[in-house]
Amino acid sequence: MSKSKIEWTEATWNPVTGCTKLSAGCKNCYAERMSRRLQAMGNPNYTNGFDVTEHAHMLNKPKHWRKSQRIFVNSMSDLFHPEVSFDFIGKVFETMRTADHHIYQVLTKRPDRMLEYVTQREVHALPPHIWLGTSVEQRRWLDRIEVLRQVPAAIRFLSLEPLLEDLGSFNLNGIDWVIVGGESGPGSRPMEPDWVTSIRDICMDESVAFFFKQWGGVNKSKTGRSLGGRTWDEMPQL
Repeated sequence: MSKSKIEWTEATWNPVTGCTKLSAGCKNCYAERMSRRLQAMGNPNYTNGFDVTEHAHMLNKPKHWRKSQRIFVNSMSDLFHPEVSFDFIGKVFETMRTADHHIYQVLTKRPDRMLEYVTQREVHALPPHIWLGTSVEQRRWLDRIEVLRQVPAAIRFLSLEPLLEDLGSFNLNGIDWVIVGGESGPGSRPMEPDWVTSIRDICMDESVAFFFKQWGGVNKSKTGRSLGGRTWDEMPQL
């Protein structure tokens, strides 16, 4: 099992690797940096570097993980990238349906393709252990939330990371969980406290679970993840 250091999940599963930049949040992509490193180390899953690659041999991995885990699906890619075929996405969803002792957290910057896939290819209602989410890093991408709201999932979530500006007021109707985090690593861009507290207050007003991941920066362990004197580790209720 690929244990994860990502605060809001417990394990990662990457049947797809690689991606292409779509918006400003992609500028300092950690997955791209890690892919290049793994390629240099000779990891066979990263022979193609950060090119989008489907890995059929990875499809059944969660079926062999006996302990129930929250699993971040494709932490090193985007399942709904246009270069990932719907047929392969279907095989990923089949594994998620079958190995139902886990919770799967599927996050995309392309919720329009997620909506297209789920409404066209998933004949049955999605089970509650498959959570679907989208990333929003700037106001210009708030429309991704409107698309996600249309996806027929039991749990819908937002990753507002890296948060690059004040998102202002926005509607969380139909959203069950919000993750907020600052950018970390080389060249990381700053996040203002007011941006975070504004989102926290919206979540509290709308009774949406709020998870504060990190302040970020070059040394994220130094800046920590305390907000208002406490940590925020709320999770959605099934």
